[in-house]
Amino acid sequence: VQLQASGGGLVQAGGSLRLSCAVSVRSTFSRYSMAWFRQAPGKEREFVAAIAGSGDSTHYTDSVKGRFIISRDNGKNMMYLQMDSLQPEDTGVYYCAARSNGLPVSVSTRYGYWGQGTQVTVSS
Repeated sequence: VQLQASGGGLVQAGGSLRLSCAVSVRSTFSRYSMAWFRQAPGKEREFVAAIAGSGDSTHYTDSVKGRFIISRDNGKNMMYLQMDSLQPEDTGVYYCAARSNGLPVSVSTRYGYWGQGTQVTVSS
């Protein structure tokens, strides 16, 4: 399984970005729960959002609820994170992650596959 995250950049507070994660798998993409994590400078990696393989269940960390939307397109092997009303505290490297045949949990160690990360910087 290979994951490629993209879409990061520099944006002013209140702005929007859309992250994408392209996934290469030999099996059916819908077998994989997917998630986004982020890591700010000097901090540990933290959970942002997760989505079930079918796309019918999503979970968010409290700080992004109402601002971020996670989605996926199983026909294209793609996952997305629409980020609106961005704040400086959203700054960090955003990673996409995948786990096969499991629930979309918030624990990073449950995910066996990771992308390389994409930088998001929000200026005040």
